[in-house]
Amino acid sequence: MKKPPSLYEWIGGAERLEALFTRFYDQDHVFADPLLKDVFAHMGAEHPKHVALFVGEIFGGPKAYTEHHGGHAGMIRHHMGRHLSEAQRQRWLQLLLQAADEIGVPDDPEFRSAFVAYLEWGTRLAVINSQQDPATTPDTTAPMPKWDWGVPGGPYQPE
Repeated sequence: MKKPPSLYEWIGGAERLEALFTRFYDQDHVFADPLLKDVFAHMGAEHPKHVALFVGEIFGGPKAYTEHHGGHAGMIRHHMGRHLSEAQRQRWLQLLLQAADEIGVPDDPEFRSAFVAYLEWGTRLAVINSQQDPATTPDTTAPMPKWDWGVPGGPYQPE
């Protein structure tokens, strides 16, 4: 039996993920939104690409985020002390899914189920991490989450 493609392959790889996050962080979405614009006001030009690398790695793509940006602990560090709210989390998710529809991210139910499940889990974790004092050192031994097609066992899958 042939192994199913990874979520990374199914979404269209690095090119599609970069397109998604570039569209999401453009002026019509995040920066125009009253609830989110201040959160991302000082975002660097490379931010969409970094987020695409992070999500790509989680979905089974290259380990570029870990190799170049500090892995899961690096992402946690970026959220610490930001004090994100549940309303901001929900709006972020809503706008990201809108951007996904706009650029033609696969809309089959199986993929969207896995995609939304990760986004729900990841954004909730970001809110939790955002409440931590930025002077705290995140756990650098925590593995990068791995997300798949809804396999039992949660986001952490053995390699």
